[in-house]
Amino acid sequence: MSECDQATSVPDWLIEHPEILPVLRDLGLDYSCGGKSLEFACAERGLDVNLVLTALREVVEANRRADSET
Repeated sequence: MSECDQATSVPDWLIEHPEILPVLRDLGLDYSCGGKSLEFACAERGLDVNLVLTALREVVEANRRADSET
């Protein structure tokens, strides 16, 4: 699995980390946005990409921890 970052498209983020779907929905980010980068999608919504990136990574990390405990 590759590391997702702000240049990664929103659909690729979702493919790699389906657990982030609730966050994308809560933020109103278009996750079927035709391959737009996370940075672009955040700019369209007036969101700070660094804060969004932190939130997504927290969800991914929490999911990894939960998976390792089972």
